[in-house]
Amino acid sequence: MSGLRIAVLVSGSGSNLQSIIDAVANHTLTSQIVSVISNKEGAFGLERARQSNIPAYFINPKEAGYDEKLLARLQADDVELVVLAGYLKIVQANLIQAYKGKIINIHPSLLPKFGGKGYYGIKVHEAVIAMGEKESGATVHFVDEGVDTGETLLQRSVPVYETDTPDDLQQRVLHEVEHKILVEAIKKLEEESA
Repeated sequence: MSGLRIAVLVSGSGSNLQSIIDAVANHTLTSQIVSVISNKEGAFGLERARQSNIPAYFINPKEAGYDEKLLARLQADDVELVVLAGYLKIVQANLIQAYKGKIINIHPSLLPKFGGKGYYGIKVHEAVIAMGEKESGATVHFVDEGVDTGETLLQRSVPVYETDTPDDLQQRVLHEVEHKILVEAIKKLEEESA
């Protein structure tokens, strides 16, 4: 089984990217990461890619034609699966149409709760705590034209404790759930494509 040719899109530190890099290195995944692309020039995710000898690209979202350049890069790399791993930009219709059913995103809540416009990063965890939720978690879902509305691929929960700060909850979701289910979701897609 040869796996999939994956592009990972990041905007920040790339800890979810690292979980994929590690899973490829230890043969949990048979896929290969063919490119890492960021909309933020200083994103540490690009450095993680370079440290693992993965081609890393910054595409400037302030320049005209960002979405066309992104699509062209994916097509040039013959990408079969696009993974949004902390990519803080809404994916446009041209990309969704070109990669229908081949774009997945990891979101730090139990969708459909705490998803959609404005719910990203620490804001999700602040909202979960403010609403007095007893559990939270993460969801891997297919990307469609909506924001966090695509079909759920995998979801796993963690408890929310009364003493939790948003940062506590963010770390628990990230380390206990996000890193694991993102790899599990890719593995599932590998098996389905075999």
